[in-house]
Amino acid sequence: MKCVRVTEPAEFDGLAARALAEARDVFVLFFGRELAATGESWCPDCVIADPAVRKAVGKVEGAVLLEVPVDPRSDAASPTAVFRKRADIRLDRVPTLLRWTPDG
Repeated sequence: MKCVRVTEPAEFDGLAARALAEARDVFVLFFGRELAATGESWCPDCVIADPAVRKAVGKVEGAVLLEVPVDPRSDAASPTAVFRKRADIRLDRVPTLLRWTPDG
């Protein structure tokens, strides 16, 4: 499994398109961004789910996993809030795992 970190929301569409060009199976994992002070996610559910998600996606031969760290819902000024507004994503909670296709 190849993992690609989406560091800026504006990079998402380009990275997703590149992943789809090289792999049949593309997954997107939205999870709580790591806090600078601790290096750990602000989202305890994300920490618990991460190993299981990676294990499952890792079983899919040739899969690409786009890792998308997002800020807490309470941080409405965050650039990652865009994922809550996009019609093709409508991110409501984390962790969220999506199978990505050419149609979104």
